[in-house]
Amino acid sequence: MQTSSAIGTGDGFFAEGEEALQEIVFGAGSSGSIGEHASKLGKHALLVTDPGLSAVGHPRRIAESLEEQGIRVTTYDQSIENPTETSVQDCVRIARQAVVDHIIGLGGGSSMDTAKGCNFILTNGGRMADYWGVGRASREMLPFIALPTTAGTGSECQSFALISEDETHRKMACGDKKALPSLTILDPELTLSQPQMVTSCTGIDALTHALESAVTNKRNDFSDRHARMAFGLIDRNLPRVFDVPEDLDARGGMLLGASHAGAAIEQSMLGAAHSMANPLTARKGTVHGIAVGLALPVVMEFNAGRPETMALYALLARECRLCPAGSEDPEASAALVGRVRELLSLADFPASLDELGFTEEEIPTLAKEASEQWTAGFNPRPVEADDFVRLYASLFSSTSCYSQPHEIF
Repeated sequence: MQTSSAIGTGDGFFAEGEEALQEIVFGAGSSGSIGEHASKLGKHALLVTDPGLSAVGHPRRIAESLEEQGIRVTTYDQSIENPTETSVQDCVRIARQAVVDHIIGLGGGSSMDTAKGCNFILTNGGRMADYWGVGRASREMLPFIALPTTAGTGSECQSFALISEDETHRKMACGDKKALPSLTILDPELTLSQPQMVTSCTGIDALTHALESAVTNKRNDFSDRHARMAFGLIDRNLPRVFDVPEDLDARGGMLLGASHAGAAIEQSMLGAAHSMANPLTARKGTVHGIAVGLALPVVMEFNAGRPETMALYALLARECRLCPAGSEDPEASAALVGRVRELLSLADFPASLDELGFTEEEIPTLAKEASEQWTAGFNPRPVEADDFVRLYASLFSSTSCYSQPHEIF
């Protein structure tokens, strides 16, 4: 089945009255139609992807679909995990030489971010640091098509490019509505080639996006709707994807869930779990999905200390039948955190920071860096460096993240 609409997929991607700035195409095999869509945007496409996907043949198949419609294709397949200013400039150099007129991002969040970053520089000049923030691009950008091959970042429904500084490895969030993909194609067949650990890391990343965007201090009716739909889809489909990786229906559900979470982030941003994750990645290269997954349960417990946030968690738990319908907020909120721990266990992630090579002596530095992350400012419960000290301390083996909830918050 394939559906296409600026209003939504069969799951109702955009609500009536909600601004829809991009078209969403969903269905198994839908990526085969990219040539037809791209032919309306230009004659020379830059296809941004990564070496792993080139090895399994996805870029070649996409290029063939484009070429069948008379579109010339220049491929940049050197996207790296956690793209940097330098790696984006490498992509820009190829795009300038080729004189492309539209861009296609094929892959996970790193390829999407590289493609968006290239679009910023190619059309507006300068370097990525010039666009750190929101709305700093003065000129129009090239049309951009997103084809995610992972159900994780939700970058395909966001106008932000996350690019790391070369020296400090700090992530710069560079956002502009002009960078939002004009078309996103969600084809679950593209996710079948993922290794199991990639499926786990991206799935937990999507879970974290749904649960953080649901409660931030910037949330609104639109983000709330997307976040709740995202969590429901992920809660239902992630265990199935773990158990039966070839299940296309479950893969499709995860793609929709991750994209709804991305749309929620676009409206409401993220919180302290992402603030904690970024220093772990910057310091020891911890995979992002593992880092946010490790932090998520303890951040949720911390946030539940604010009654209004506890009520939001409780609502999600009741809606997904994780607890009896009449459960009080503390019981329902605890059930949601319990479900998160269950999904992390199914993902077979490391359960403590010491398993990732960190020592307790690093806690003060990690806490300082976490408190400086931009996402910390959107956390529903104010969080300072001292709070991050306690949160990180709870993630060492004596208080494993899969143990019972901690009474420290």
